[in-house]
Formats: sequence, C-alpha cells, structure tokens
Amino acid sequence: MKASVIIPVFNERESLPLVVADIPRGLVAEIVVVDNGSTDGTDRIAHGLPVRLVAETRRGYGSACLAGLAALAASPPDVVVFLDGDYSDHPEEMPALLAAIAAGADLVIGSRTLGRSEPGALLPQARFGNLLACFLIRVLYGHRYTDMGPFRAIRWDACRRLQMRDTNFGWTCEMQVKALRQGLRIAEVPVSYRRRVGVSKITGTVSGTLRAGYKILWTIARYGFARKPGTDRASR
Repeated sequence: MKASVIIPVFNERESLPLVVADIPRGLVAEIVVVDNGSTDGTDRIAHGLPVRLVAETRRGYGSACLAGLAALAASPPDVVVFLDGDYSDHPEEMPALLAAIAAGADLVIGSRTLGRSEPGALLPQARFGNLLACFLIRVLYGHRYTDMGPFRAIRWDACRRLQMRDTNFGWTCEMQVKALRQGLRIAEVPVSYRRRVGVSKITGTVSGTLRAGYKILWTIARYGFARKPGTDRASR
C-alpha cells in the first residue's frame, strides 16, 4: 500500500523539521510540503528536508491541501495522509491510521478526543467548536464523529470521489460530511495531541476562531440539506 503525506504549512520554520523527522519512513513513499505563502523562510527550511516542496500562493488551508493533491495526481498513491506542520500531532502514530485503512476503511480520522491531549493543547474555543460540529453532524447525518482533527488518512480513489472544493477553514469538515453522503467506510483511531509550536493561525485569534466556526457550521448545513448524490437521477 503506497502512502503519501501532505503537510500544509504557513510560517512553520521551527516545527516543520520536527514533523518530518517523526514520520515513519518505511510506510511513506513521498512527503509533499505545501508552502502557503510563508514569510518566515519556511520554504528555505523545506529545501533542506527529504520532501517535495510545492508553492501555493492562494491563501487558505484548503487551498494548500488541494495543491498537495494536484501535485500527487500524476502518480497517485493508494492512500493520502494529511498532517499539520505545527507539530501538534504525533506523526509516529501514523501506522495506526494506515492499519485502519488496511483493515477496510476508506477514511480514517485521528481523534484527539479519544486519545491523550497535553494540557492546553486543545484550546477551549477549539474544543467547544469541535463538540458543536460533531453534534450537528450527528443530528443532520446520523453519524457520530468524535473529532474534526486534521490528522487523517484517506484512500486516493475515495478522495477523488469526494470532489473536495473548500479552500479554507471548512476543508476537514467538508471531507467528513461528504464521506457520509458518499457512503464511505469511516473509522476513527485515538491519536495524541500536544501544544503546537508557535501560535495557531485559527483558534489563536478571536477573528480566526469566529471565521472558522462560521465556515464549519455553514459547511455542515450546506451539505446536510442538499440533495444526496444520485437523487436527481433516481427521481426522474
């Protein structure tokens, strides 16, 4: 099973080498780092690491993830792992996600709430937003997620079926609700979580928290009330 890793980064020069160093080399065919317009020299740091560097000038977490997928499309892997570049996740726990894929899952979410979190790692606003999003998905979609965390693995073919589009804060949520609408086999595995290196660009600010919260709730509602795939064809 060929697995590739996509790491979106924005001003992560201190943490990126730590993330890359902890990725299990024997399980990963390629590491793609997508620099989303860093101004701190993250790109120069990436050049010295065993990764493929991709530049994406359109700002947004989703834009960086989409650029990473586009970079892999010429020779796609069997599985794509998404991992943040701030060293809050534990890359060495990647085998647990890939094992769940090997066992039959199409999408595996690394759940921080099921695993161990360092005190202060998951900020109160992020914890509340996560709980609210999971609750609304359960109400609208009938599926119980425990987390919207960024550490995840998905089969390449399944990811293509989702036709991901979100360019910013709604990316992880879009993937999870579209996976339900497409009937993908979904699993969650416990992962550890620690305080990130540096300040969060999202939950570290009031404006970032509000914008992210609005986009996530909008994404849940948008797909929750939309027609399911194939409904139009079936109704004719």
